[in-house]
Amino acid sequence: MVDFYLTIASPSSGQYTEKRSKFLAFAFPVSTFEEVKTLVDAHAKKYYDARHVCYAYMLGHERLVFRANDNGEPSGTAGKPILGQINSNELTDILIIVVRYFGGVKLGTSGLIQAYKAAAAEAIAAASIIEKTVDEQIVVSFEYPLMNSVMRIVKEEEPTIVAQTFDNDCQMTLSIRASLMPRLRQRLEKVDGVSIVE
Repeated sequence: MVDFYLTIASPSSGQYTEKRSKFLAFAFPVSTFEEVKTLVDAHAKKYYDARHVCYAYMLGHERLVFRANDNGEPSGTAGKPILGQINSNELTDILIIVVRYFGGVKLGTSGLIQAYKAAAAEAIAAASIIEKTVDEQIVVSFEYPLMNSVMRIVKEEEPTIVAQTFDNDCQMTLSIRASLMPRLRQRLEKVDGVSIVE
């Protein structure tokens, strides 16, 4: 079970020049399509005088949500090579935008592919790549006298306590790396009087 993924810690940028055409690349950590749209729109506005604002993104730890956009460049010459760089670095939750300023000399299909690929690679090279875990949550319910038993398990298994309410009836929301969840669940279920409400 793969319960981690790679992404970038913070925004980064890179630049590539080919036959006077300038390619400005920007990489962003993102987790929703809304963030992608906001960033792409902002760059299209900021670089309104550029010939093309192309991009690619990948979302989710399963790496199943992705898109490449050529923004007027010949099909497959911009978004695809950018996405190729995201894939070859096995990244997700990332958006890479490449802004092209035309330098007056046509680059041809292979020249464009190479330039967009190189620009995206520059932005990734400038980023710090981090590993994040895929976490799952569990909600446990128990009566107050069982607090010590539950807290002992929490201390030993080290899940993150997301939320808790202590009353006559106590409830705790715990978050832990997916691969460690079965063991945590099993130990909590063994405590008489503790129920798991998901």
